[in-house]
Amino acid sequence: MRAPDAMYCKTSTGSLTYGQAAGAIQSLADELRADVQGQVVALILPNSKAFLVAYFAILFAGGKPALINYGHPEATVAKLLRNLDAAIIISDKKQAASKTRVLSDGLLDDLSRTVDFDKLIDPTTPKDIAAIMFSGGTTGLPKQVPHTNAAIILTMERGEWGWNTGEGEIWLPVAPFTHIYGFLMGLTNPIINFGGTVIPERFQPDLIVDMLAAENVTIFGGGPPAIYQAVMASDKFADAKFPELRICPGGGAPFPLDVHKRWETATGLKIYEGYGMTEIAPISINTEAHGVKPGSAGKAVPDTLIEIVDLETGENVLSCGEAGEIRVSGPHMMTGYTENPEETAITLRNGFVYTGDIGTLSKEGFLTITDRKKNVIFVSGFNVFPREVEELLLSHPAISGACVVAQAHKRSGEVPIAFVTLRTDANKENILAFCAEHLIAYKLPADVIILSEMPLTAAGKIDRNALQSGLSRND
Repeated sequence: MRAPDAMYCKTSTGSLTYGQAAGAIQSLADELRADVQGQVVALILPNSKAFLVAYFAILFAGGKPALINYGHPEATVAKLLRNLDAAIIISDKKQAASKTRVLSDGLLDDLSRTVDFDKLIDPTTPKDIAAIMFSGGTTGLPKQVPHTNAAIILTMERGEWGWNTGEGEIWLPVAPFTHIYGFLMGLTNPIINFGGTVIPERFQPDLIVDMLAAENVTIFGGGPPAIYQAVMASDKFADAKFPELRICPGGGAPFPLDVHKRWETATGLKIYEGYGMTEIAPISINTEAHGVKPGSAGKAVPDTLIEIVDLETGENVLSCGEAGEIRVSGPHMMTGYTENPEETAITLRNGFVYTGDIGTLSKEGFLTITDRKKNVIFVSGFNVFPREVEELLLSHPAISGACVVAQAHKRSGEVPIAFVTLRTDANKENILAFCAEHLIAYKLPADVIILSEMPLTAAGKIDRNALQSGLSRND
């Protein structure tokens, strides 16, 4: 190991060097090996030092880590575990479904030892499973996505191609490590150049602002636009300075132009937006070397083909600028969902992953995500893409966040309903009048609902489903 004394990870409870982490990984791997070799191990922990140690210990013990989001309710966790047949569960609390190895940051001292590098040998092959993740895919139903060691290495390389890093970077990830974006920002790519990872206990905007400054963070793994919007809404943000910050990746949802503009005005830094999904990531990234186009998801990463196809058949490749479903192929794409041929057949067709996203490709190769296929609102036979309406709403000086969803309507079939959060005073009538100045009639929100804050998913995206279900209950 080139840098055993370099800081590997840090939380509010303390830090681990690379050498200390390796010793803990070796201890836990030796303990687990007899039970987990060749078997699935469910990992249910929050972002933490314990998560990092446990993940790599499972690999060094010859197991297959299955990454379950710690934020899931118990019923969802139980459902995921039933389909895993895990040999053991590693969690910070006992799980009824199977044998549990209880682990937390507070228990890491029990694993402390001096690492024996001669015996710290990875027993896995490129074809062995490096991570089992869970994806809703295009249908929303949880599905297992196994990725091999070879695929994860290819994923890491493409992330590094987009967000080129140097030795000794300090990373601040926000997304859960169980999410493909958080996995890259907190688990895999920081170790390429012996970077350090500072892990917040939770996502709290004031805390993130403090950590960006105090921890000399150089790479902010912010994630979706809602995360950047929340940070900029912090009372501490206006006066904060981030002298070491230099790379601000974004992904997980399309970024409104307003977010790009406000972040760059405030920090002097661009958000380098990318695009990916559990099934294949990254797909495209904005880069200084290959071009930056705010509002787009960048250009295809190496050896990756992006095509836009018609919504009806998914067979006809559309011309530049035409909107259709995005399909993509590359060497790091999944090979299928575990024991789920029906869902695999929906997503994997003709050698491509069909993303379920709507987008366009420019002549220069920039990909722009216009919406989710399932989010298109059908108003009297017209297609309304929520993102177009959201972009307009976010250009209103009083609006800090926006989400547009469909509501059933007897005459029109569906109508758009806008949920907004405010940075200054405004009312529904003012916002509707603003929309009427800029949108054709069928795209106008039928109602504007003002919220104190947007509901977020565990991955930090606006929880569109929660807003939609709230509408249904209030019909």
